[in-house]
Amino acid sequence: MAPNNESQSLTQQLLARAHSPDSANRLYTEKIQHRPLFLKPSSPPPSNAREARRKARDEKQKRAKALKPKPLSARERRRRGLYEVPKEGQKYSIFEPLNRLWLGYIREILGGELYNGGQGAAAKLSAADFHGAEMVVSRSSCPSRVGIRGIVIKDSRFTFEIITKQNKVRTVPKEKTMFRIDVPAREGDDAKLFSFEIHGDQFQYRSADRANKKFKAHYLQDL
Repeated sequence: MAPNNESQSLTQQLLARAHSPDSANRLYTEKIQHRPLFLKPSSPPPSNAREARRKARDEKQKRAKALKPKPLSARERRRRGLYEVPKEGQKYSIFEPLNRLWLGYIREILGGELYNGGQGAAAKLSAADFHGAEMVVSRSSCPSRVGIRGIVIKDSRFTFEIITKQNKVRTVPKEKTMFRIDVPAREGDDAKLFSFEIHGDQFQYRSADRANKKFKAHYLQDL
């Protein structure tokens, strides 16, 4: 776009103020007269810009959702058997290392309460995770369950799944059942054992929920 006559006169007047007439004419002819003037397109109104940003943000979220797989529902996980231990994995020897790890974990959790017991130990046991604990059914409303011993492989809300030394998985309901756990004071076969009994009725929560739950001492009619 070439400048018009009005802009030419104004430009020449401004150059004449700073330069001699010959210099002003030379500068105007060489650097201004035939130089194209590029006009920048006007910006869109703020409302349109806001709408464009919103659409871009929505498109980005849609692309992210398309790339992220949808999580499986609880029913779908059960249908696929994700909660079940495969037959080839139902061996007591496979879970013995887990039991050794759990013993170190529970000794660290109990600390000095391991020797003293009492309410302090009960509170810590109530919030502990029992995956890997070796326990035995000491009392139950169903006599056939008494004596079941093994390592906990699944701690659900209402049951303990235990694998026995005979490589059998037994599902033991927590309701009206007492479980005994023996914790050695240290590693080794000659270590002193400390026994704890837990009341299954008070453990009818998922292990993740028990970790944040505060248990209060109160009368238990079934004991």
